[in-house]
Amino acid sequence: MDKIELLLKELTEASGISGYEDGARAVMRKHLAPLVELSQDKLGSIICKKPGKSAAPRIMLAGHMDEVGFMVKVINKEGFIYFTPLGGWHNQNLPAHRVIIQTHKGDVTGVICTKPNFHMTDEERKKMIERKDMFIDIGATSREEVEKAGVRTGDPIVPISQFTIMSNAKKTYLAKAFDDRIGCALVVAILRELEGKAHPNTVYGVGTVQEEVGVRGAHTSAEAVNPDVAFALDVSPTGDIPGTPADQQTEKIGSGPAVVLYDRLMIPNVRLRHLVVNTAKEIKVPLQFSPVEFGGYDTGAIHMHNAGVPGLALGIPTRHVHSDSGILRRSDFDQAVKLMVAIIMKLDAKTVAGLAPA
Repeated sequence: MDKIELLLKELTEASGISGYEDGARAVMRKHLAPLVELSQDKLGSIICKKPGKSAAPRIMLAGHMDEVGFMVKVINKEGFIYFTPLGGWHNQNLPAHRVIIQTHKGDVTGVICTKPNFHMTDEERKKMIERKDMFIDIGATSREEVEKAGVRTGDPIVPISQFTIMSNAKKTYLAKAFDDRIGCALVVAILRELEGKAHPNTVYGVGTVQEEVGVRGAHTSAEAVNPDVAFALDVSPTGDIPGTPADQQTEKIGSGPAVVLYDRLMIPNVRLRHLVVNTAKEIKVPLQFSPVEFGGYDTGAIHMHNAGVPGLALGIPTRHVHSDSGILRRSDFDQAVKLMVAIIMKLDAKTVAGLAPA
């Protein structure tokens, strides 16, 4: 594995569901500490400062550390564990997946189960299984056994999934938590690329917390950074899978990073979008465009900080987001790093002042 692959392996295999980001934060600290000045807000977002030729403008790069996961909700008398999701999950993705319950006594392995198929009626087999009918089995036969193992209500539950380099020449990767450890990896890679470069600004790389449950860390870290321009670095859902109409396949893995045209929380600053698109053309980085009609990125919170912050979300096209098996291409990551470094080199005080609407 090369340096980026090792970084992605560490980040994606670390645990860090919303509100429990300690594992991912430790990996970010390890890789950022040699590069920049580190701090942390009181909600847990990690903030790194990379000074350039000027203290301003202040450029914020946000990748959220939290991944979608679950929390222990109820332990029944037979020893089966019911759970609540932290972040959005498709119910059909859940059954038969192995998970780790992180307890005060250590990790406990379990599997998400449903009523066995051979105990279902014909009508039940035809229906999609609802999450309320799913449970986690750790091999116990009573509530007492579960509690003796260390499991308590409120404990975080994390999917089990290893980072895997898939078998083709295009460097395609499979892992959990690409949403949004890929954004965290972009923050690290961009700051590495800026080493020794005289950028006309100060760059703040931020690993935010609790994005999946309401972009909460973006609010608090924006207060700490007080940015002049902000970018969310994240995944972008693709349409290059069976079942998507050809005229709606707006994004494909391996065709370049994606500019998010809008989401439920933000319409990007138009002049900043033009700067990104024009810069990509200049340096021959292919771009895709993503209209996200659900959810929202960290810039949705950051762009409303103080009197307003020009913002934009840049996504790495990823298949099967919000599951434990995301798939993406390395080339899209590398192109995003190249593009963001070129944009940062352009964001001097005059250019940032010109981003305000006329």
